[in-house]
Amino acid sequence: MLRQGIGRRVRAGAALGMLACLVVASSAEAQLGDRTLKIGSKGSDVRAAQKALTAVGIRTKADGVYGPGTATRVKRWERSEHRRVDGKLQPSDARALDDAANDGQPGGDDPSTGTAADGTGGATYDTSGNNGAKTVLSPDGRTAIAPDSAPQQVKDAVTAANAITNKPYKYGGGHGSWEDSGYDCSGTVSYALHGGGLLTKPMDSSELESFGQSGKGAWITVYANSGHAFVVIGGLRFDTSGDGEDGPRWRTETRSTSGYVVRHPAGF
Repeated sequence: MLRQGIGRRVRAGAALGMLACLVVASSAEAQLGDRTLKIGSKGSDVRAAQKALTAVGIRTKADGVYGPGTATRVKRWERSEHRRVDGKLQPSDARALDDAANDGQPGGDDPSTGTAADGTGGATYDTSGNNGAKTVLSPDGRTAIAPDSAPQQVKDAVTAANAITNKPYKYGGGHGSWEDSGYDCSGTVSYALHGGGLLTKPMDSSELESFGQSGKGAWITVYANSGHAFVVIGGLRFDTSGDGEDGPRWRTETRSTSGYVVRHPAGF
């Protein structure tokens, strides 16, 4: 009886060991979107998620380990896409991230070529300004200066944008009141346009898809889709997501324009 009991325990232990091996193997071979990824997750799907984050402009080490650093970067992506910010990638989130990463065509690491590797998605906005006249970042690194040749409305939009560059990202910020403690992406774009006298009430990102007129503007171009919006004024991007802090900031690095509707205020 003793030997039988020991034999049963050995067989049970072996079965549990085999199950554990299968679970580890399954995790290692899992496809992105098959399971929820969170701190402690490991495997090829984690590595795929990390590469996707880099492809959408949020540089992440692709080591296959979902640590605090990866979770922080996921939160940054969640905020930019107006998703629940918890640092976890639910299957639906992971698939959306993968879709966004695949908007562009893969290429080299040269940011001037506009590749998926640096988050430009193979398509970028025009940074040349109007007739060579550009909006430039101030020496303080936070505010911007419109060119002397810009129309007053454009200068006023830049001045308005400068007024909120110390504000944090805040979901829904700028929609209940023009003056708020923080701003989301569409609230940021709306604030700048309002400052230039080009918008009378805040618009969300979906509404901005029908703002003004179709196509790129000579001075101001709005890029919008159902999940995000940003504006380029005189060739310089004003956006809530990108390198550095989250929130309304002037951004000198490029980002993907794939999947965005392109609009501009009439005459600008």
